[in-house]
Amino acid sequence: MSLLVVGLSHRSAPVSVLERASLAADTRAKLLQDTLAAEPATEGTVLATCNRIELYADVDKFHAGVAELSTLLAQHSGVGLDELTPYLYVHYEDRAVHHLFSVACGLDSMVVGEGQILGQIKDALALGQELHAAGRLLNDLFQQALRVGKRAHSETGIDRAGQSLVTFGLEQLADGEEVETWAKGKKALVIGAGSMSSLAAATLARSGVSEIVVANRTLARAERLAQILNEPGGTGAAARAAEMVAVGDELGRADIVVSCTGATGLVLTGDDVAAAVRDREAPLALLDLAMPRDIDAAAHRVPGVRLVDIESLAEASADAPMAADVDRVRGIVSDEVAAFGAAQRAAHITPTVVALRAMAADVVTSEVARLEGRLPGLDEKQRAEITQTVRRVVDKLLHAPTVRVKQLASEPGGAGYADALRTLFDLDPETVAAVSRADLNDADVKNRGRV
Repeated sequence: MSLLVVGLSHRSAPVSVLERASLAADTRAKLLQDTLAAEPATEGTVLATCNRIELYADVDKFHAGVAELSTLLAQHSGVGLDELTPYLYVHYEDRAVHHLFSVACGLDSMVVGEGQILGQIKDALALGQELHAAGRLLNDLFQQALRVGKRAHSETGIDRAGQSLVTFGLEQLADGEEVETWAKGKKALVIGAGSMSSLAAATLARSGVSEIVVANRTLARAERLAQILNEPGGTGAAARAAEMVAVGDELGRADIVVSCTGATGLVLTGDDVAAAVRDREAPLALLDLAMPRDIDAAAHRVPGVRLVDIESLAEASADAPMAADVDRVRGIVSDEVAAFGAAQRAAHITPTVVALRAMAADVVTSEVARLEGRLPGLDEKQRAEITQTVRRVVDKLLHAPTVRVKQLASEPGGAGYADALRTLFDLDPETVAAVSRADLNDADVKNRGRV
């Protein structure tokens, strides 16, 4: 296993750099395609969220891999390599596994313990699979990361340690008041209809707002979200859809605005916000969860407006308390990293063991055929008994060594046992490679249907 991750996040880079380095969906796909085309990488995928960009790859050379992945991130993010490099972090092999598992559990999130990252990890795996870029290693790694994240949330109280960015952002807007009390009866505008916007709309509805307007570039998606919010048994908030061209008018009627789109430019300028509050007395609360930002930072300076964005959330979360359950989650992560490493090391030797057993079966077949030539008088029952006896002898001779070598190979430093086995039994490297390719194709087909 030669797993490498190169990335940057809210922990390593200022929000201004993260904002400039954010990747649109089509850019992520192109980055991944170029990663595969690069010599050091054999498989890869991209994990991109509002506060992190990480490129995962299986590489055959560490230093060349770091250089190539760093260069690719710079090229596709539009931030120069010299400027980007000080903010990049690098994790390799077990440290890379530990990092992803920690991310999946919410330990590395801006709001510790939030569970939305699991959906983003799932999306990253789906992208790798869709582009045929995620092979055995990354399929296994990301599938296991999803299981580890779910285990952390089900076995500990990590959910009590944190919340979604939406909830955390609304708490910052409420400024010490209970969100339900602060939001009750207010009118809300949600810009965007993706997963984060949908969560925002649902959270606002539960918080007691009286009306929710969903504006989106594709009106049909806004209408679907509004329909879901209006379903029987809902919270009582009236929801309707609006086109993006109507955002200016809707802004003037809203008390709370949550924006999270994939736009590369501003959705609301400072002038837009100033115009919306010019003839009103009620304050306007803005929550910008987009990266890059949807709402001009100049809105901070507009009287009667309170703006909370990713940058201010990062500052607020630095002082957020961490629950005691975080230690339990860290323990889970450590155990799972060790188990994953052992499984990968054991899997590495499996093709060699399979090739050895195939060679032994060929020897048995050859020797039985030679025996039949020397003893043509054997009847069918005698031949079958002799064949079965020879096979049992070979199986018994191979059983203990192959079981033991798998155990040894699963331990740290056990990678050399596969080479030793190939040398001792003079196994054809191409035969072993053929077994590996067959296993990889089977795993690829199986894993492609699991996301």
